[in-house]
Amino acid sequence: MLILGRREGDSILVGDGVRIVVVSCDRSGVRIGIEAPSSLKILRGEIAEQVAKENQRAASTPLGTEWLAALGTPAAPVFPPTAPGTSA
Repeated sequence: MLILGRREGDSILVGDGVRIVVVSCDRSGVRIGIEAPSSLKILRGEIAEQVAKENQRAASTPLGTEWLAALGTPAAPVFPPTAPGTSA
C-alpha cells in the first residue's frame, strides 16, 4: 500500500486517465474527487464487500420454490374457438 500526504487541491495520478483530487479536509474527514473514464467501474470498498457477501449468500442458499407455489398454478391456455367444419 502506498501512503501519501496530500493537501486540498493536490492530486494523485493512477495509471492512464485516472486522477484522484483532494477536494477538502476537515475534522469530519477527507473528501476526494475521482476523474476517470466512464468505462471504468468505481465502487466504494464497503459497497463492493457487501455485494460480494450477498452474492456468496445467494449462491449458497438452496433454491426455494415456496414463492412459485404461492403464485398458484398456471392458467390453462385459452385458444380461440374454431369455426364449425374446420379442424384445429
